Amino acid sequence: MRISELSRRSGVPITTIKHYLREGLLPPGRATAATQAEYEESHVRRLRLIRALIGVRGLSVNATRELLSAVSEHEADTHQVLGLVLGARPVTEPEPESASASASASASEEEDDRPGIADADALLTEMGWQVSEHAPAKRVIAETLETLRSLGVDYDWRSLLPYATLAERTAAHDLDQLDDTTDPLEQAERALLLTVLLEPALLALRRLAQEDESAKRYGG
Repeated sequence: MRISELSRRSGVPITTIKHYLREGLLPPGRATAATQAEYEESHVRRLRLIRALIGVRGLSVNATRELLSAVSEHEADTHQVLGLVLGARPVTEPEPESASASASASASEEEDDRPGIADADALLTEMGWQVSEHAPAKRVIAETLETLRSLGVDYDWRSLLPYATLAERTAAHDLDQLDDTTDPLEQAERALLLTVLLEPALLALRRLAQEDESAKRYGG
């Protein structure tokens, strides 16, 4: 397809496509003349993923380039690809040999000794979840539990078990919606959109359900 068709199919303006080509985010098409090229379906899928990473997840062009390079390296491993695009896995592996990496590792070890981290680990063990060691979401759980305790709320990881069970069912439903495609780039784009864009709606559904439950229990 020509670049005009690529723009129409992907929803990305031609000027933006040319910018992505210059920045190395998008591989060049097959040259048909000095100033013309043809593009394939793979370009459409990659452009849609780029649009989601920059426009939805909010990554910079440089960060997107690095992430896409890592995705290409692990393209045959759907689990790794989804972890990369959703931010659950680091794009680059740490280098423990350097002094800065050693200091970072020491800081990370100190953070792992926090009570909240122990609570998060206990929750993951109880649920039997396979989660990367430094998953950002685990620290969110740890910080939340620590904040609740600092405010005098008697709340630990066991209190989160009912929510974890619901989250497990939600995650299964999320990934069920990827089953109708085997293309890793399309799966990655859809997973990113469903995760980031649906999160406000899921929170809104919780608020609406709370209002309904309150009305049933306490309303006139």
